[in-house]
Amino acid sequence: MKKTFLVTSFSRYITLSILLACAHTGAYAQFDSGAVVPEYDLHIYKQDSLYFSRPQLFKQVSYVPSNMWQIAKAPFQKHNLPALAAVAVSTGILIAEDQNIINGVRHFSDQIGLSPNTNYHIAFQVGDTKIIKIPKNLNTGLYQLGEGGTSMILAGGMAVYGAISKDRRAMATAIDLTETFVTMGLTTQILKRMTGRESPFVSTKSGGAWRPFPSFKEYQTNTSNYDGFPSGHLSTLMATITVLSYNYPEKKWIKPVGYSIMSLSAWAMMNTEVHWAGDYPLALAIGYLSGRITTMRHRVKPEQKVKSYL
Repeated sequence: MKKTFLVTSFSRYITLSILLACAHTGAYAQFDSGAVVPEYDLHIYKQDSLYFSRPQLFKQVSYVPSNMWQIAKAPFQKHNLPALAAVAVSTGILIAEDQNIINGVRHFSDQIGLSPNTNYHIAFQVGDTKIIKIPKNLNTGLYQLGEGGTSMILAGGMAVYGAISKDRRAMATAIDLTETFVTMGLTTQILKRMTGRESPFVSTKSGGAWRPFPSFKEYQTNTSNYDGFPSGHLSTLMATITVLSYNYPEKKWIKPVGYSIMSLSAWAMMNTEVHWAGDYPLALAIGYLSGRITTMRHRVKPEQKVKSYL
């Protein structure tokens, strides 16, 4: 029943990235067709100096292998050890209690009338990949917030807005989101295939079975039996919030609103029995790291020259 809306994350991210690339190409054409624009945009907020030169989609996507390497080595860096310990400990505790947590979420959701079903009207799709889906109930809407389509539509909107308003920061943020999603999507896919955890709704044992390193064919055929850990949905939301909050540090509402939406989406995924709570800590870490690595390129220390960054 639920397997119909569990589209493989990798194909979804790649398809959406290609569509967004087309949108950006058109946006750049519009951006360069009119008035002369400055070499870069400078935004200073407290101690941060943020420089946004003309973003280049394919150049930034080429950073993805380097980004993934930085994520892979981050846990072994001394200053990251406390964060690594927090992720590891919280993941272990949640995995031990996952079945009880899912049962509790389902019971409470039933009490407040929150349906566990996900129902969509498909407005647009490419092949088997559903690009635009209109939710038919509250739980579906909350669940959909964590899917890549919502965040990529946001990125496309920022690209168009940046082109029309000649706003380099908005355009750069759209490209940052695209780069981040590819980095995060590939990273979570590798981990899913390495760990092979069952999603709750197909679980064959309490807390779900773990079957590491399934064959490519088996994974593609029975995806829900292996793609539980970590959550790509929550990684997507965390990556989106991280990019927006670091590129717009003066917008104090981004984090509280974003984290509230993320919490509701996390609840909906447990209510729908798509993810366990134990799938979340690592997902949050990957989403944060992906967004932080990308947006750090815009930050220049006061003693650095602008031209050295550009």
